[in-house]
Parts: sequence; structure tokens; C-alpha cells
Amino acid sequence: MTDAVPRRFGFAFWSFILFMSALTALFVGLGVWQVERLSWKEALIAQVTARSTAPPVALPSATEWPTTDFGALAFAPVTLSGTWVPSGTVLVFTSLTTPKGPVAGPGYWVVTPFAVASGTVFVNRGFIPQAAAEQFKQGGTLPTGEQNLSGVLVAAEAVDAFTPAADTAKRIDWIRNPSRLATLAGVTGPVMQALVDLPATKPGDLPQGGETMVDFPNNHLGYAMTWFGFALLTPALLAAWIWQRLRRPPAASA
Repeated sequence: MTDAVPRRFGFAFWSFILFMSALTALFVGLGVWQVERLSWKEALIAQVTARSTAPPVALPSATEWPTTDFGALAFAPVTLSGTWVPSGTVLVFTSLTTPKGPVAGPGYWVVTPFAVASGTVFVNRGFIPQAAAEQFKQGGTLPTGEQNLSGVLVAAEAVDAFTPAADTAKRIDWIRNPSRLATLAGVTGPVMQALVDLPATKPGDLPQGGETMVDFPNNHLGYAMTWFGFALLTPALLAAWIWQRLRRPPAASA
């Protein structure tokens, strides 16, 4: 009988308790982290909402672009003056699933260079269906001369290892990144590292503007509840396991 106790409550027994305790601590830590992320996300959403409903501000000048934090200006209404360069238009493939206008499905953003003082801003004029690509691949019809625009500043999309190469022959890209757009459009000189989305015009007009997506998935509360649930379940399972071990009759001595 004396050697049965070490066999039942030896190294493996205490190692398993330590493992399950570490798991519980990990789950609690992950839950707390998600609560912190929830607070950060709610503050971000409130900040962007306030920014997007503020009065329009003038776009920073080209001399300010290298030191401008465009991420901090994302979704802010802006105004700018310059001239269209329709020959540099790039079509950026997308699939519009939740449109604000009447046109949806696979298609393109029509992105056209807009020459401002000492630089270029790429302006997303809106969405077109795939069938309209031929009509807009050279820019379509645009007014000439100095133009005053109002729109929404949007951050550049980052290029990563999974981003397909652009179709240079057809001047089609898969991502709204000003540096890549400038290469396709043949634009030289300073390029603003953000874009401007134009607002909606008349229903049925193409390109279909006003499709800026302000969407911040906020699932952190659900994630936190999941991790805290695991943190409660793990010690409960451990307690049940220990109870079974305690009730198990000791092995008979030889």
C-alpha cells in the first residue's frame, strides 16, 4: 500500500496539474488581451467616425507628403485642386458585394492620376462592372483644365507576398497602392502615398462613386468570451480528473 501513493500521485500527476494550470493562465491572458483590443477598436471606430463627419480640409501639399501620417487622416473629407491625367488611368480589380449604388459584382475601380502643384494624387473615381472596362481603360470622358474636387482620403493598400503582379499590358492592377499605380501609369515625380475616393453622383452614372468602405470588424468581445470560457472549463476538467484519481482504488501490492 505504501508504494501505491507515489504511483498514483507521482511526477506524471503533478506534471499534468502544472500543465492544466499553465493552460488556464494562458487562456486568462488571451481573454484580457482581447478585452484590451476591444477597448482599442472601439476608440478607433469612434475616432474614425468623428473624423469622417468633420468638415473637409485641404489636402496636404506635395512638400508635406514625406512627413504626413496619412493613416491618421484616413477617411477624412478633403478638398484638392489640379488637373486630370486621363491617359494614366489604371483599372484595379475588385468585387463589390455590398454596394451603396445600383451596380455590384466583379469589376474595377477607375483610378486616375490627378496632377496637383508639384505632385500627383491618385483619385478613385468609383466602381464599374467588367463589361464597362473598355470604355474606361483610357480614362473615359473627363473635364479639362483646373478642377476642384472633394472626396475622402483613404490609406494605401499594402503589397505583400500574396499580391499578384500587375497586368502592365492592360494596365490592370489588383491593389490600390500609389507606388504601383504610378509605375503602371508612367507617373514621375512626387506621388501622394494615399488615395482620394470621390463621392457618389447621380444614380446609374459610371464610375459609381461613394463606395468608400469604412469597416472595422469588431469581434473582440466574442473572442474574449471564448478565451474566458476556456479558462473556466480547463480547471473544471482538471478538478474532475483529480476527483477520479482520488476515487480510484490503489493498486494492490505484490
